[in-house]
Amino acid sequence: MFIRGSISYLSFIKVTEYHRENIVNRGVYLYFCILLIIIVCMKKIFVEDTIIALATPSGKGAISVVRVSGPDAIYSVDKIFSGKKKLTEVDSHTIHYGNIESKDQNLIDDVLISVFREPNSFTGENAVEISTHGNPLITQKIIELLLSENVRLAEPGEFTKRAFLNNRIDLLQAEAVADVISARTEVALRGSRNQLDGLLSQKVNELRELLINTSSFVELELDFAEEDLVFIDNSELTKRINKIIEEIDALLSTYSFGRIIRDGVNVAIVGQTNVGKSSLLNYILKESRAIVSSIPGTTRDVIREEVSIDGVLFRMFDTAGIRAPEDVIEKEGVSRSREVVKTSDLILFLGDVEQLFSDELFQDIKNLNKQANILKILNKIDLVNDVDVEFDVKVSAKTGEGIDILLKKLKEKALNNSHYSEKSAIVSSLRHYNCLKRAKENLLLARKSAENKMSGEFISVDLRNAEKDLAEIIGEVTNEDILNNIFSKFCIGK
Repeated sequence: MFIRGSISYLSFIKVTEYHRENIVNRGVYLYFCILLIIIVCMKKIFVEDTIIALATPSGKGAISVVRVSGPDAIYSVDKIFSGKKKLTEVDSHTIHYGNIESKDQNLIDDVLISVFREPNSFTGENAVEISTHGNPLITQKIIELLLSENVRLAEPGEFTKRAFLNNRIDLLQAEAVADVISARTEVALRGSRNQLDGLLSQKVNELRELLINTSSFVELELDFAEEDLVFIDNSELTKRINKIIEEIDALLSTYSFGRIIRDGVNVAIVGQTNVGKSSLLNYILKESRAIVSSIPGTTRDVIREEVSIDGVLFRMFDTAGIRAPEDVIEKEGVSRSREVVKTSDLILFLGDVEQLFSDELFQDIKNLNKQANILKILNKIDLVNDVDVEFDVKVSAKTGEGIDILLKKLKEKALNNSHYSEKSAIVSSLRHYNCLKRAKENLLLARKSAENKMSGEFISVDLRNAEKDLAEIIGEVTNEDILNNIFSKFCIGK
């Protein structure tokens, strides 16, 4: 991974040949060249093995796909494959029918083999995908057979990790692969697909380019300090820094929206006993998920269900009626309800035409979660429609009246009337958000130094740190611990 950091550093100083000669003396430049050569050689050593994994879900199905990648992928599969042509002789991106046989010449299965030659594969290496009949016994035998041919089992996310290491995708796009796989709604899928296509990566690279160009002028002034030359005055430098900060602020402001379309919204349905919380949940889900009765305290535990509203995922939590508990079990249910309220993004505070709203309970809920949006919902309007009480939406969980308005309000509150869409460059990862935040903090320091007319060394250091923070988003600068943490969350075979 240090290779990416080294390349990033060299690209920083490589504005022109003349510039490079003046910033880095010949000895240091030669040192970096030697270091890069060593790292490239080490990289080849570390990834020269060939890996294998089942790429489709385990279990029975119509077909299964076994994925193999590495220098010996085509050669190893060719040793167990019997077809019209030798796989080692075929062109890249071709499919071949034939049989896979065991070492004692017994047929395991007839298969289709897809061949991809480096560097034009997902991983950037030689790769083979074996499509078999979807019996777990077949895939197990094929994998065991290839394991005996100097091939090893892949680790979680190792195929995507190799694509990143071989510069087929950047780190941000690699993370988007996992998001595409795990997307639960159409909006989340489109958003992660755009990230995989490089929408956010392109924006981050544009900001890095602006930073590098700005830093170059500061570095040049340091080189020609004795000649007292000015390549960029403080007002222009401050203007450029402000422009980058504005762009970063625009990205940071998308995080709330991005997190919602990626992870969904936690919604707590709370209120006193018997105001119709479980009935409301059942109507929204269109199924009898929660037990409904006229006996107070029927719901003793938190019930969690998911529903997609216009492509946005909502996790609905039906909570126990919050009141003074009458027994140990109800006490535990009320305690769990309070914990749900604390972690919710949105709260539906339910009252009905008979019990109305408890001001004391409403204040209690607000104190538990001061950040969440709260919607006051008046239920049971099928009994009495004309009630003199303040509310946001009135509904009947029995007849469905007003539910469509409630769902519309839910989405509006969740997205906070955002003008963004999943087609915009959206920040949805906390890691990306933190990197952008650190970049902004370093830019603010650089701007302060420029405004105070401090030496260029101070400005240069902060600008370099900001560029490094942006580079970390796409993986130009990172460390092995971060990579292992990211790819360990992938499924095996991806």
